[in-house]
Amino acid sequence: MKAIVLAGGYATRLWPVTKQRPKMLLPIGDSTVIDRILQDLETDDRITDIFVSTNERFAEDFRDHLSASSYDKVDLTIEETTEEDEKFGVVGALAQLVDREGLGDEDLLVVAGDNLISFDIADFLDQFESHDDPTLAAYDVGSLEKAKSYGLIETDGDEVVDFQEKPANPKSTLVSIACYAFPAESIRFDEYLSGGNNPDEPGWFIQWLVENGPVRSFTFDEAWYDIGTPESYLEAVAWELEGETLVAEDADVENTTLGENVHILSGAEVVNSSLDNTVVFPNATIIDADIRNSIIDKDTHIESLDLAGALIGAHTQLTNGN
Repeated sequence: MKAIVLAGGYATRLWPVTKQRPKMLLPIGDSTVIDRILQDLETDDRITDIFVSTNERFAEDFRDHLSASSYDKVDLTIEETTEEDEKFGVVGALAQLVDREGLGDEDLLVVAGDNLISFDIADFLDQFESHDDPTLAAYDVGSLEKAKSYGLIETDGDEVVDFQEKPANPKSTLVSIACYAFPAESIRFDEYLSGGNNPDEPGWFIQWLVENGPVRSFTFDEAWYDIGTPESYLEAVAWELEGETLVAEDADVENTTLGENVHILSGAEVVNSSLDNTVVFPNATIIDADIRNSIIDKDTHIESLDLAGALIGAHTQLTNGN
């Protein structure tokens, strides 16, 4: 089996923090979003090759990250885009990737690189192998409003009997989470696209598969975070830290109160401040400040301010004007 990890998005809802870095490399505890997935895939003997699919803008970031890692199976594959409006759509990009890398003769696992999933991918693949039908991971988001943003599924046992991509009036809260396994004969992206079908979200392709044969679901109850907004990123960090703090050894924290779920990265300086549910990136400086539910990017200087729900880009200087 081959694996594709989708990492080509531009994460505009997380700008400015993700304007110059891929969101898949955002820290989650001692790891990153994408490394949690790659580590699982790397250790599964059924996976022979892993392709991280990204765009031209972030290719160098991933090259640097992967060259500093010890992965044996991971290769980078580049979609020829540099801006959001140049994208081919996920299904379109997958079709091009399959052709570009000569895939399609073996089973294929496709997983979104911004998914923080708590289940073991090995268990997901076990379920896939038990039927050898297209299989998707499914999660109950617990909210009809949230369900509108995803592919809604209806199941009979573990068989998907109905799939609706981003329904306006969802009837349930069980959704697909962009983790799919396809037997080789179901890698039909070209056939799907040649029929004039939607090239954007993979859910449209899954909906088409459901209409043309059996599709299975792997439903899990553990945590899942779709890291696309500041709120979901901080929720994922909080899940990983479990109310604790994580402070880099070379960070300087003096006379400061650290509440729950605070991550302070390398070289940061925090003095005479109070932090809660906040991530402070490398070499940021925070003095005489009260910061809650915020993301403070690298090389930023914040002094004598109270901030809540802030998203501060790199190299920013913020003071109260005194």
